[in-house]
Amino acid sequence: MKFFVDTADVSEIRELNDLGLLDGVTTNPSLIMKSGGKILEVTKQICDIVKGPVSAEVTATDYEGMMKQAKVLAGIADNIAIKVPLTIDGLRACKALREQGQMVNVTLCFSATQALLAAKAGASFISPFIGRIDDMAADGMEVISEIRTIYDNYGFKTEILAASIRTVNHVKQAALIGADIATVPAKIIKALYNHPLTDKGLEAFLADWKKTGQSIG
Repeated sequence: MKFFVDTADVSEIRELNDLGLLDGVTTNPSLIMKSGGKILEVTKQICDIVKGPVSAEVTATDYEGMMKQAKVLAGIADNIAIKVPLTIDGLRACKALREQGQMVNVTLCFSATQALLAAKAGASFISPFIGRIDDMAADGMEVISEIRTIYDNYGFKTEILAASIRTVNHVKQAALIGADIATVPAKIIKALYNHPLTDKGLEAFLADWKKTGQSIG
């Protein structure tokens, strides 16, 4: 499974990228706002750090507006993936951008049938929102499973980018189902490798090593 971090915090992105754990980044207008920076400047900084796809979202809701904004965003760097909403205009823009060779992330997906349409439009990535589906008393993981089955049935190349991930268990379940990517807040990525038994075991090993009176190197 690939890991994307869902943030526009440049320091967080740099830290995770330096660990070698990062395959890409997803941003949106809300995350850019939290960063306090300007969208084009922040996005350029992120693209300079990360070699993998960086999703930058259009804010227009009509086809012409999306295409105009996509041209600006695509000009930031070669690793930009244009993020469009799963609407009729968004799907139309997706198809047109893919025909131009541009990576496209279709976002705000909440059903397997929506994901089917995105794949038909040639989307590079589909972003089903697990947490928000769960909030509606439905099963976000079931949607991921349905999308996986449909894509495998027909050989679609669109990658399933599990989004709106809120827990370590969300990551585990998405990986078990076979999601290609998880886009995860930085704190959740860090929580994946934290475990009290690891800390306890390391403490015991170090205590025993100290008793030997030896050193390495």
